[in-house]
Amino acid sequence: MILTFVVRQTRPSGGCARARRGRSYSGAARRASVRMSTDLISTPLVQPLRRVEAPPLPGRPTLTVIVPATDRPASLLRCLQAIRSGHDSPEELIVVTDPPFAGPAEARNAGAARATGDILVFVDSDVVVHADAFARIRAAFGRNPRLTALFGSYDDDPPGVGRVSAFRNLLHHYVHHASPGPATTFWAGLGAVRRDAFETSGGFDARRFPRPSVEDVELGTRLSRSGALIVLDPAVQGAHLKSWSLREMIVTDFACRGVPWVALMLRTRSPSGALNLGWRHRLSAAACLLTLAALALRHPAVAAAAFAAFIVLNLAFYRLIARRLGPAAVVQGVALHAVHYLTAVASIPAGIGAHLRSSLRAPRRDR
Repeated sequence: MILTFVVRQTRPSGGCARARRGRSYSGAARRASVRMSTDLISTPLVQPLRRVEAPPLPGRPTLTVIVPATDRPASLLRCLQAIRSGHDSPEELIVVTDPPFAGPAEARNAGAARATGDILVFVDSDVVVHADAFARIRAAFGRNPRLTALFGSYDDDPPGVGRVSAFRNLLHHYVHHASPGPATTFWAGLGAVRRDAFETSGGFDARRFPRPSVEDVELGTRLSRSGALIVLDPAVQGAHLKSWSLREMIVTDFACRGVPWVALMLRTRSPSGALNLGWRHRLSAAACLLTLAALALRHPAVAAAAFAAFIVLNLAFYRLIARRLGPAAVVQGVALHAVHYLTAVASIPAGIGAHLRSSLRAPRRDR
């Protein structure tokens, strides 16, 4: 089911414009729509999108926000509230809730197929966008007609959901803020792309990525290889509400991100130095591996030197942890960071194996 909320304002009024659902349903789809609407109406969130600005003008791109929510997360209501209450809010909001537990690639594609805005803005259902996010996105595309896609980052004020979750959010924030400007990748947690470019590219690869994975990275790779201009603007921010356990972090880093990312780089033959694949991150991974190997071989001096190098390489990140979570969190942050890098190292041979298996199966499908 796709719930579409559309705002059309014929004159500046200073009040709320009336919202209408942009599509009609029949049979079971209509009944499902009513059930979902009833769930949302239990809070004051299903209201017209508040519009206090002038109506869209020529040269001012219109925005369609697409929220994949097929897992019906508890965070969805807060996500939608933030979208509605932001400055220069979007003209159209599409929430994709069916089929249940469909992957984000499929859900985003379904929402994009219903969109009417010039710019598709993808927002994950566990992200609470900052009030200025849509104004920044609209201004960036309005200023630069060459801009194809833009994405932001998590903020540096993670909610109180545990140390592992706070570490993950701060790591994402740090990596994205360290690499602003032109990019060769894309992030759909809070990212925007021109609708015409999205349609021309074929959208997210839902066949290859039926579950949460690197479907946004793959889309960014395709767009970049076609000559598209993609920009990372870390000023476009949102709070991430996801709660992580240590096991979930390791599984995600290995199976959902690391392995498919390595396989993607091999398949496209386009190794990237962007974001967490830059030289500092590669050296950090090597330092972690050397520390572990030296300890196993009982070379404490080598282990100490490698670990010291690891600390120096990531000192700015640990200062961020100390500033946001307190000095006591730094020790745990260093340990989690080492686990993160060792998991990434482990994903390299697994990713090579996945690529080789995929390459061997491909000729069979062609015959």
